[in-house]
Amino acid sequence: MEPMHHDDPMKLRSKFPLILTVTLLASGFDVRAAEPKGTKEPARETKTPLDQSNRPEDLKITQAIRKAVMADDSLSLEAKNVQIITADGKVTLRGKVDNPGEKEKVATHARKSAGSMDVVNQIEVEADNKTARK
Repeated sequence: MEPMHHDDPMKLRSKFPLILTVTLLASGFDVRAAEPKGTKEPARETKTPLDQSNRPEDLKITQAIRKAVMADDSLSLEAKNVQIITADGKVTLRGKVDNPGEKEKVATHARKSAGSMDVVNQIEVEADNKTARK
């Protein structure tokens, strides 16, 4: 019987990064999540409903704004359906409305309910969008 030969330790050491990468990928490890600090994409400025905070005080503000908007009979269905996202010390309004007056009314309701919180008004006026597409 022939004695077992072990690979040269230097050869094994040079293969280690490849072996580690294959092992991590096979285990489902997300290599991108392990990027060093400072290499991630900058935080997006646009909030989505998924960004809504679950803190009771944030939810209370969102509910108060929604209630005020829904009670305003002068607003269109589009205006009543704008997204209201409260998180990180500010309220973000997103969506489309029929005219600049509705945009301002929704923002006014938000400012009244938000108190000292910042209100970021990202609402778009539908007529502006139609003009831009022509």
